[in-house]
This record gives sequence, structure tokens and C-alpha cells, in this order.
Amino acid sequence: MTSVLPGSTLGILGGGQLGRMVTLAARTLGYHVIVLDPDPHCAASAVADRVVAARFDDAHAAVELARASDVVTVEIEKIGIPSLEAAARIAPVRPGAHVLYLVQDRARQKDWLNDNGFPVGPYWTVHSASELADASELAGPDAFVKSTTGGYDGRGQLRLAGPAAAAEAWRQLGSRPCVVERALPLEREISVLVARRPGGDTVVYPPAWNHHHEGVLDWSVIPAPIGADIAARATAIGAGIAASLDVVGLLVTEMFVLGDGTITVNELAPRPHNSFHHTELTVITSQFEQAVRAVCDLPLGSPEVVKPAAIANLFGDMWLGGATPRWDAALAMPNVRVHLYGKSPRPGRKMGHLGAVGDTPDAAVALAVEARRRVRDATRAAGAAPAA
Repeated sequence: MTSVLPGSTLGILGGGQLGRMVTLAARTLGYHVIVLDPDPHCAASAVADRVVAARFDDAHAAVELARASDVVTVEIEKIGIPSLEAAARIAPVRPGAHVLYLVQDRARQKDWLNDNGFPVGPYWTVHSASELADASELAGPDAFVKSTTGGYDGRGQLRLAGPAAAAEAWRQLGSRPCVVERALPLEREISVLVARRPGGDTVVYPPAWNHHHEGVLDWSVIPAPIGADIAARATAIGAGIAASLDVVGLLVTEMFVLGDGTITVNELAPRPHNSFHHTELTVITSQFEQAVRAVCDLPLGSPEVVKPAAIANLFGDMWLGGATPRWDAALAMPNVRVHLYGKSPRPGRKMGHLGAVGDTPDAAVALAVEARRRVRDATRAAGAAPAA
């Protein structure tokens, strides 16, 4: 393989906050960056050399991006497969279209994991309301129902109380194919990040521990406070999936740890991931720099965690009523950083995160969550104060 050296141009399909952070890392390494995104004012637009404003299924625009790039990568899964294939005829696209094709459909993804011997919980794929009702009988109470395509951050999924609720659930999810998952007795939710070069060289980051609220990541910490055996098994699963899929770039595997120590795979993300944003704080090589190294076929950096670090996500609700969040309340706290994505606020939208470093994982989480609380309280207080 031939390395794509600094001074070359990296193309990124997607210009959201992940594309923005990869762009910043690439520019630090000396690369030029072009992104493709439907929004010409996307989060990455402020830091990229150029934005190709086009839909993710616009194959002609993907070719335009590839012609201006030495290598192309992705920061979002929903890129049209024909676009990926068209770009790959011009420049290397990493990860490849076969990886995106797999992860774009939950049923296809679970079937592949199951067929290849990776652990998944009980699931059923359904194509009608009646099939959903039958699967609900088998799955038991409070099963999860998820659209096979299109959902993320808690969207496109719901809890199903039982067969009687199947018809309404089918309607709410758009009357399209779904996966039904049995509710499992979770001890923790963790994720494993694997970086892999074209020749197969691989590094794996220590697992992160993730906490979700209403299906959306609320906070995450690295390293996960789990036993060495669970960490080793989770690492092996993540590395095994990346090798079996021949991923080039990053692959994050979200996993459930059950009360008895069993590990099951939830889903895959072949890109930088919200649950590893804290790698910017205390890991020798952040996930964003590692993504650039991997797709450019450069030597991979160390994934060593120097000190525990956590992030707490910031959502658009903090800007409600035109409020200006009081970031100074967080910045006044030692070992806390503010990271904003440059996006227009709306309720539920991820706008940034607060990062914190602690002596232990629990201390890092507590600091990040407390910093967020202080920002909210200070913002409310400022809004209630009389005008000068």
C-alpha cells in the first residue's frame, strides 16, 4: 500500500460535527480537506477548504469530491451506496461500500453478526403489523422495536408493551420493516473503537462506558470501569468484527454487558463515535487523528489512556428562548473543557459536549455532569435577572 502523506487532500462524505472534528485533526497533520454535505453551512464548513453541497445519494457530486481528493472517508452511515461505488472508481474510499451497505440496515447487520458467530441478543425481523404482534409474543414485555433503516439517536424505535400495541407501533414507525429485540437485563452499555489500516494493522482502544437517556447518549467515560475479563472479551469481539468486515478506518461496536457477564453486540458504526469524544482529552491519539492515520495508511497512534476522561453531551434545549448558555460556569472548573460544534440550536440536537478529566472514571463522570448542571443553572439565573 502507498501512504497518503500530509499535504494531500482528504475528502469526507458528511460535514456534521464528526466531519468537523476529523477535519481539524487532518489540518493539524497538514492535510487539505473537502467535505460533501447537503448543507453548505454544515458544521465542518467553517474549517474545511471546500464544501461540495449535494445530497448523500448524488453520485455525480461524490465523483466531484473524489476527483479533488487523494483518499475519501465517511463521517455518517447514510451515504448512498451508488455514490460510494462511483467515488471508489476515482479514489480509494475507506471504509468501503460493503461496510456501509451492511450497517445501513439493522436486520442485515444482525443477520451478518449472527451468521459470523458474533454474539447478539434474541431478535426477529418483521414486515407487517401482524408479524410484529407475533414477534412481540416471543420477545416478551417491553421489547424494543426499531426500524431497519433510518433511525438514530433514539429515533425510529420504541418500547412495545405487548401484542395489543403492535398495530399502533407499526403505524408510528412508518409501516416499514422493523427489528424486534428482546429486552435484556443490562449491567452496562459499553463501546469498543477499532482503527485499522489497509494492510490489516490494527489498534483497539479500551472500552468506553456509556449512559443513554431516552435512547440518546447522555455521557460516556474511558476507560470503562469493568473487569479485565469483560474488557478483554469486548476488545476481541470488536477487533474480530473489524477484521471479518475488512474495515479500513474506524469501527465502533456498541455492546451490552448483562448481569451475568454475557456480552452482546447492539450495533456497529464505521466512523468516529460520540462515545469516544473524550479521546481528545487524555488518550495519546484521539479517535479523529486515528481516523486520518488509518484511511491515509499511516502508522497508527497509541490508544493509551493517560488519565480517565468523560464527556457530557449538550443539547439544543439549553438555547431555548434565545438563551445564551453560560459556558464560563463550566470553564471556571479545573479539568473541564467546552467543545461546541458550530450548529444552529434546536431541541434535542447535539450541539457540543463538556469534557472532564478525573482521577477515576466515576470522578470524571461526576465532574462532567456537574459542569453541565452549573451551566444550566447559571443560564437560567442570567435569564431571570432584570436587564441592566
